Amino acid sequence: DAGVHALGNVCAFDVETKMKPEKIAYALNQRLPLDIAVQASVRADDDFHPRYDAIEKTYVYRIDNGPHPNPLIRNTAIHYHRRLDDEKMRQAIAPLIGEHDFTSFASIHAQTKTFVRTIYSLSVTRDGDLITIRICGSGFLYNMVRIIAGTLINAGSGKMPPECMGEILKKRDRNAA
Repeated sequence: DAGVHALGNVCAFDVETKMKPEKIAYALNQRLPLDIAVQASVRADDDFHPRYDAIEKTYVYRIDNGPHPNPLIRNTAIHYHRRLDDEKMRQAIAPLIGEHDFTSFASIHAQTKTFVRTIYSLSVTRDGDLITIRICGSGFLYNMVRIIAGTLINAGSGKMPPECMGEILKKRDRNAA
């Protein structure tokens, strides 16, 4: 995804080599650009798939909520200059926890058999001008986290009351969010 940074992504590939699996990370890092680094390499089962075998996934969405952009975090946080009420954002998250049909929070371009996903945890924290949205679940639909974050921003900015989140979820309509 454009503008997304990742920690702990897992990839899998087939290779025929005499190199020990744990040495492949070193070899790859010699060829990768400086903003990508392989942290470990191991032999996996032949049928392993990083997307379908994942037990859980966590996304972190960061909002620079100061009056002026902070250049030190410009590549890892969006800037939203109007003061957000992080307490209202926290009030809005409860209906999203658990297993639900997240059609309202899926991109219109989502190609999936089911829109049902499970969110294990969702938090909104503030540290000075930095608001962090952390969402952990079984998996996410295309643009789901971005749409949830945008809807939480709407709650935090007063554009919608926090208690609307449950109704948005129930509507199963992308236009609702």
